[in-house]
Amino acid sequence: MNPEQALLSTLDYAIFFGSLILVMIIGLWAGRKEDTAEDFYLAGKGARWWGVAGSIFGSNVSANHIVGMMGVGFSLGFVESHFEITAIAGLLLLCYFFLPVYRKLNIYTLSDYLSRRYDDRSRVAYALIMITIIVVVMMVPAFYIGSKALNILLVDQAQVQQALESAAAGQPTGIQIEQSTYVLGILIMAIVAGSYTILGGLKAVIITDVIQSVFMLVGAAIVAWLTFGQAEIGGWDGMRALDAKGKDLMHLYLPMNHPARPWTGMLSGLLILHFYYWSANQFIVQRALAARSDREARLGIVTAGFFKLLIPFMSIGTGVAAFYYFQATMPGVPVDGDTAFPLLMREVVAPVGFGLAGLVAAGLIGAILSSVDSMLNSAATLITFDIYKRFINPQANEKQLIRIGRFCIAGFVIGSALLAIFIFDPNSKEPFFTYVARHQSRLIAGLVVAFGLGMLWRGATAAGGFAAIVTGVVVSYGLLPLYAKTLGQSETVAAWLGTELNFFHAVFVAAICATIVHILVSKKTQPDPAKAELTWHGLGLISKERLTAYARRLVMTVVVFAILGACMARGVLKPSVAAMLGAGWTLGILLFAIGKAPRPKGEKGLDDRLLASLLASCAVFVLFYFY
Repeated sequence: MNPEQALLSTLDYAIFFGSLILVMIIGLWAGRKEDTAEDFYLAGKGARWWGVAGSIFGSNVSANHIVGMMGVGFSLGFVESHFEITAIAGLLLLCYFFLPVYRKLNIYTLSDYLSRRYDDRSRVAYALIMITIIVVVMMVPAFYIGSKALNILLVDQAQVQQALESAAAGQPTGIQIEQSTYVLGILIMAIVAGSYTILGGLKAVIITDVIQSVFMLVGAAIVAWLTFGQAEIGGWDGMRALDAKGKDLMHLYLPMNHPARPWTGMLSGLLILHFYYWSANQFIVQRALAARSDREARLGIVTAGFFKLLIPFMSIGTGVAAFYYFQATMPGVPVDGDTAFPLLMREVVAPVGFGLAGLVAAGLIGAILSSVDSMLNSAATLITFDIYKRFINPQANEKQLIRIGRFCIAGFVIGSALLAIFIFDPNSKEPFFTYVARHQSRLIAGLVVAFGLGMLWRGATAAGGFAAIVTGVVVSYGLLPLYAKTLGQSETVAAWLGTELNFFHAVFVAAICATIVHILVSKKTQPDPAKAELTWHGLGLISKERLTAYARRLVMTVVVFAILGACMARGVLKPSVAAMLGAGWTLGILLFAIGKAPRPKGEKGLDDRLLASLLASCAVFVLFYFY
């Protein structure tokens, strides 16, 4: 391909802009009639399972999963897949532990549960933390990475060639994004997402999320298929063979003192992040609350889990394949992760034609819009119900609640867009995914503890719940500098955990501290008998005997996994054998549990628990197989 030639043809542009217009029109049509607050904020509680699945997946997966994770796979390897594989634990926890409580209580916001279980201090603390996370930590960077990804894709191909030549000469300049086009990209996304979210509410968000998820999956699949299909790669097996002789990137576990992805952090702190993100996160859980029935909600969540398991292979694995492709086709040229995606587009996708490059670009914009619209609606829901209706106007009617929500969405989209324009440098090298995970981790440890203990322990008190939330934030922010000045100076400790404490380790320690504080404060204060009933047992969702049996099986499973892991580490078992044994144990013990627990009355059709068992066993298989 001529380096002076534009990456996108007229057909590509037509597909790209056509998809934008189509999504906006469908979104406006879907939400054309929103008469009640339940319609606007919970889609009238009529969402089908496919809408829940598409919206959860679309809300979670952003452009970074296609571009950023591919770059991480290119430079760091398959270890990034932990974010997707272990997410299954969080999804299943939402499906079968948290969601039954939320739907039983018929809540709009998760802070409403904290208010009922504890008091308004926890409600306000949750609302403030979530709005900070949604608007500042996630939405502002989302506009940034979305515009940056599009601009990298649309950059003058002569500049890409110049960047390659400068890198080959030992003087890398990188691809530079113009500030004006960066601003234009943000404004386009803000206008499109803001318009249908303001007017259409959650129904419009869900419908557009499903469409955008399809665009996103198709776009990622095209890039993966064409990359693995190159003669220099020879498919998935060819890439694995190249990797075995090359950089050895196809592993999930790095040393526990690794600065970025220690295996101990992946199996501890990352799980805490997952438990928050999937189970105590307003903008994810709100999609499940909108389902027409409990079964539809569960089916949607499990289906989203299967989509999540595609990302390691379609995005991260493609990044690894890209490394070996450029090593073969551009020997001596130090290509970095940031340029991997646009180079694949130039070298692999665009030459095929047929508008495929435009379809991939549509997938990118769909990925970012499906995240932004969900954030906008959820942040507005928190403000409307937890601030306005709770403290300002308790007697607000339906029209007032909808109007306040629309004003909030407009304010959030304008404010976030402006912050993304003035705060972020479009040519920054900051890893977006790591940025978001790191800053979220400092705010959520106490929330996970407050929700978890509140649902399990009748003795949890209002003072204990609030103390746990505060403790989680204080410890998360204070632990990292404290460690660097104390234990990090010890050669023995540093050899194990590094001179600087990884934030995955930090959030795990913060969660332990929050748990201890919650228990101690609750023991010193008087529980409210009425609030103590808002637990799994108190709401009649499970007996103490069944809960004890589940806990026993969980401990047994952890022991089995630990034994299998130790056998792999010592070379007693091959990863493939351990993977089969681990997956078999998981499937067997879950099917045994299903046999012991009767299906809810009135539910017909495919049992979602069978699909969940298969999903869990697939995730376990991958965790062992890529040891």
